[in-house]
Amino acid sequence: MARNKVKKNKIFLFVFLIGIVASTIPANSKAHSAENKKSSKSERMTWWREARFGMFIHWGLYAIPAGEWKGVEYKWLGEWIMQQARIPSSEYELLKDQFDPVKFDANKIVRLAKDAGMKYLVITSKHHDGFSLFDSKYSDYDVMSTPFERDIIGEFADACRRHNIRFGLYYSSKDWHHPEFPAEYNRGDFHGNPNPDADMNKYITYMKNQLTELLTNYGPISIAWFDFSGIRFESSEERARVLRAEEIVGHVRDLQPDIIINDRVGVSADYGTPEQEIPDVGIPGRDWETCQTMNDTWGFKKNDQNWKSSAELIGELVETSSKGGNYLLNIGPTALGEVAQASIGRLQDMGKWLQINGESIYGTKASPFTKPSWGWYTQRQLPGDITRLYCHVLDWPKDGKLVVEGLSKKPEDAFLLADENRSSLLVSQIDDGIVIAVSDRDPDPVDSVVVLDIMGNLEYNN
Repeated sequence: MARNKVKKNKIFLFVFLIGIVASTIPANSKAHSAENKKSSKSERMTWWREARFGMFIHWGLYAIPAGEWKGVEYKWLGEWIMQQARIPSSEYELLKDQFDPVKFDANKIVRLAKDAGMKYLVITSKHHDGFSLFDSKYSDYDVMSTPFERDIIGEFADACRRHNIRFGLYYSSKDWHHPEFPAEYNRGDFHGNPNPDADMNKYITYMKNQLTELLTNYGPISIAWFDFSGIRFESSEERARVLRAEEIVGHVRDLQPDIIINDRVGVSADYGTPEQEIPDVGIPGRDWETCQTMNDTWGFKKNDQNWKSSAELIGELVETSSKGGNYLLNIGPTALGEVAQASIGRLQDMGKWLQINGESIYGTKASPFTKPSWGWYTQRQLPGDITRLYCHVLDWPKDGKLVVEGLSKKPEDAFLLADENRSSLLVSQIDDGIVIAVSDRDPDPVDSVVVLDIMGNLEYNN
């Protein structure tokens, strides 16, 4: 007993001394230590570069008017109706008393994303209208003040962990509702609650407080997706200064060191975000992601039935991958929390195609060649110094001869990705490339993928 007591006293003294030493470490040394724990950009981006395909979700109070206000239909984006209809905050706020999405099921939506072949999900935690889909102690303008009274962000975070989907949060840097966000920075000088004495610094404090909630209350967050669409600045330098961009990035990384941050926070951050477009040649030398809608709007609009076909969406995914980018495809749930059947059907079609052809998308790199007349290329490196070139044939040759122009090396093997046996296809060398003997019947009406395994580096004659 005595010997144990002496031993305990020694342990206590050791811990006590360690505490004293730790307390004498300068604050900047502690910060430096924390900085060293942060991953490099390459480490942060590894999973994202493999993923290629994600789900975007725009959801909020704007799903209730669904594109219409006081009998007038507004043709532009559903989530912008507060600005388009110039709705005062005192009127728009009343929508929270109607928000009761009784058919919402986070698990069902995340499962839909997973079955579609998506690897990550990004949802609007707060859009431009200022309404928060999470439980915030810094605002009573949130989901907990609605009849629904359930933390939607928390339920999505749990569902994403359950289904092994990376979870990301969209957060609007602008706010049509918060009294401290100056109207002068909004498109058209609109603010639902204009305040001539608005103080941007006070708004940034509010923003940082909410970001702290989002990045500490919901477990690991993979992406911080900022947005400031329509904010007016004279230059990128002014934008970064007013939004205190470097400070926000540092704050976010201190809370979640492995998080990926898009370029709309006000500085370049980790990756670029072209919207509703796929750049002609991608963005060479930079990670990028195109966000796209299935119809004409992000937030739900009841009269928007201008849907892209499943084939068009698969084509956009393939084109984006061929140019080295990620594809973030949007859904806009209804006021009841349901996903439109048109969206569900298209996601199911994409999932079926990816079950067979996913190897040609996930983890691939941009095509090194000019676009062929029949489709697109993606590529990956295999062990043994082999380059695997995926030929995405959107326009199948009716004569059964697929011509790959400019390829100077004859492949070691060629086969159809959908062929479970991977039977070799006959390849002939011609003066300006190769010809692959394929069936005159298109195996897939959307995109049939022919695989070429080529030894060494690809050589292409433009």
